[in-house]
Amino acid sequence: MVGVTLPADLRSALDDAAATPRLLVVSDFDGTLSPIVTDPSTARALPAAAAALTALAALPETTVALVSGRALAVLRDLTGADLPPTVHLVGSHGAEFDAGFADLVDTELLARIVAELREIAADLPGVTVETKPASAALHVRNASAADGERALAAARRAAEGWGAHETAGKAVLEFAVVDTDKGAALEALREQSAATAVVFLGDDVTDEKAFRRLRDGDVGVKVGPGESLARYRVDDPDDVAATLDRIAAARR
Repeated sequence: MVGVTLPADLRSALDDAAATPRLLVVSDFDGTLSPIVTDPSTARALPAAAAALTALAALPETTVALVSGRALAVLRDLTGADLPPTVHLVGSHGAEFDAGFADLVDTELLARIVAELREIAADLPGVTVETKPASAALHVRNASAADGERALAAARRAAEGWGAHETAGKAVLEFAVVDTDKGAALEALREQSAATAVVFLGDDVTDEKAFRRLRDGDVGVKVGPGESLARYRVDDPDDVAATLDRIAAARR
């Protein structure tokens, strides 16, 4: 991409991965393919990133997937106009595949979590509750710092009686009634595609479980600041688009 120069060591690693017999490319969505936005419903993959993913998915022996914290149906809505069906979608932090949930959903517990989170959010401006088929998330990105901390602390106290799987992200705390793990999802995709190398890109703390699963010959790319197990780093979604474009060009 014009105007974007990737680090030399990353370019070399991407070229090596692109030469593998069977390649798997996996990316997070928010903050990786799409810039973070105030209204989550308006998030869209950058056109250059979507074009590169589409090109990759059309290449032989190449599998492309998104693994997101979004509910699968929402992820479909946000990407359906930009990405072809050849790009596989995995929602709910890896618990929700097209084939169904990894585990049975405890609907009674989920309803209790949703109700208590809504109670917490009710009097705190900017705090919202997102409901998903197997989890509920408390978002504080649009709240004041004080209200955000108050909401998160209250949710953690309430969660002591839930027995749910807690996942902390950027300005969000999610509680799932099935076990969710982007690392396990990555391994499932690796096995299904018989990949000989994997490239994984992500920006959030939830992506660290996937970075932890990478092996020799794989490439992990952290997007933005913060500690990470990923070996390589880029600044923003524009760099992600350039990274994907580099892989596609090298693999062609």
